[in-house]
Amino acid sequence: MVAANRQWGSRGAFLLASIGFAVGLGNIWRFPYVTGENGGSAFVIIYLACAFVIGVPILMAELLVGRRGGMAPVRAVANVALEGGLSQRWAGIGYLNQLTAFSIMTVYAVVAGWVLYYCFLALNGAVAAQTGADAAATFDALLASPTRLGLWSFIALSLTGLILSAGLEKGIERAVKVLMPTLFALLLMLMIYNVFAGGMPEAIQYLFQPDFSKVGPDTFLAALGQAFFSIGVAMAGMMIFGAYLPKEISIARSALIIVAADTAVALVAGLVIFPMVFHGGLDPAQGSGLIFNTLPLAFAQMSGGPWVAIAFFLLLSVAAVTSMVGLTEPMVSMAEERLSLGRRRATALVCGLIMAVSLISALSYNFWAGVLIGSQTLNHWLDYLPNQIFLPLGGLLIALFVAWRLPANISADELAVGSERWFSIWYRSIRFLVVPAVLLILVTGI
Repeated sequence: MVAANRQWGSRGAFLLASIGFAVGLGNIWRFPYVTGENGGSAFVIIYLACAFVIGVPILMAELLVGRRGGMAPVRAVANVALEGGLSQRWAGIGYLNQLTAFSIMTVYAVVAGWVLYYCFLALNGAVAAQTGADAAATFDALLASPTRLGLWSFIALSLTGLILSAGLEKGIERAVKVLMPTLFALLLMLMIYNVFAGGMPEAIQYLFQPDFSKVGPDTFLAALGQAFFSIGVAMAGMMIFGAYLPKEISIARSALIIVAADTAVALVAGLVIFPMVFHGGLDPAQGSGLIFNTLPLAFAQMSGGPWVAIAFFLLLSVAAVTSMVGLTEPMVSMAEERLSLGRRRATALVCGLIMAVSLISALSYNFWAGVLIGSQTLNHWLDYLPNQIFLPLGGLLIALFVAWRLPANISADELAVGSERWFSIWYRSIRFLVVPAVLLILVTGI
C-alpha cells in the first residue's frame, strides 16, 4: 500500500499542496478567457454557485474516498467499495479520474510550455508588442514550431518530474512551501499595481455586474467544467492527496479552505488580467489567446511593463508547475503500486508517456492543423472531452457512489464533522442537490 505508507507532514503542507493543485492555469489563464467568452459577470455568479454548492460537497466526497481507501484512486475506490459491500466495478471511477488527469495533462503540458517560453521572453525583454500583429506573430511563430513546442513542454514536464521524483516530503511539500507563497505574493503585487495603473473600475464592472441575457445551457456546463477544472475535482489529484491525509485533519474544513482560496485566486486573477486589457483598450473576449495575443500589447503600453511582464509570467509558471504536480502524482502513485517501480522510475515512465501523447496536441497546431474530426480540430476534442465531459461525469459518479451506494456510516466516520446536523446537511445536499444538478447540467450542455 504505497499511498498508505505516506502522510502529509502537517495540515499546512496538505493545504498548500491542495491549493497549489487547484490554483493553476485554470484560475489565471483559463478563468479569464472562459469568463470573457461567456459574458463576464453573469458567468462568474454561476461559477461561484457551482464552486461552493457543488464543488465543496464533491471535494469532500473525493477526499474521504481517498483517505478511506488509502491508495492510488483505482484501488482506493475499490477498497472503499469492498468495505461497503459494493461491486468492485465502482473502481471504474478511479480509472475515469486517471484518464481525465492524463488527458488534461497532454494539453496542459503544452500550454505550460507556452507559459515557460513567454517567461523566457519576458526575462529577455522580448515579450512586449507594439501592435496586435507583432503579438500575434510571436504567438503564431511558437505554435508553428513543433520543435519549440516540444522543447518547452519537455522543460515543463521535467520540472514537474524533478519535484515528484523526490517524493512527498522532500519533493512536493518542500516545493509548495516555496512556490505557493511566491504565487500569492506575485498575484497581490500585480493586483495592487493595477489599482494605480488604471483599468480597475472597468474590470470590476465586467466581473461583478451581471448580464443574464447572455446565459444559456452552455454557460452552466462551462461554469461547472471550469469549477471542476479549477478546484481539481474528479481528476484524481485530490483523491491521492486525501490518501496521504492524517485522520485527525478535518476534511470538511479543509475542503472549504481549498475552494475559498481557489475561488479568491480566480477572482484576483481577473483583477490582474482584465485591468490590463481594459486599460490598453483591448478585447477581453479573446479566447485562449487572451494572455498571449493581448497582454503583450498591454505590457508595451504600461509604465514598468517589462518588469510587470516578468512578474506575470513567473506567476503563471509557478501556477502551471504546482498544478502539474497534482495532476501527475496519482499516475505516479499508480505506477508504483501496479508495476512495483521505484519512485524515480515511476515518475520517468509517467512523464515520458505524457510527453509522447502531448505531441499530438503540439502537432495539431501546425502539421496536423488541418486534421478534423466532426468538423473540429484535434485540440478542440483534446480540450472538450476531459473538461466538458469527463470532469462532470467523474464528479457525478463520485457523488453517486458516496451519496447513494456507500453506507452512510462510512462517510460519517471518515468526515467526523462532530455534529449529526452538519453531516445531514452535507449528505442531503450531495444526494438531492449535487447529483441532480450535475446530471442536469451535463445532459443539457451536451
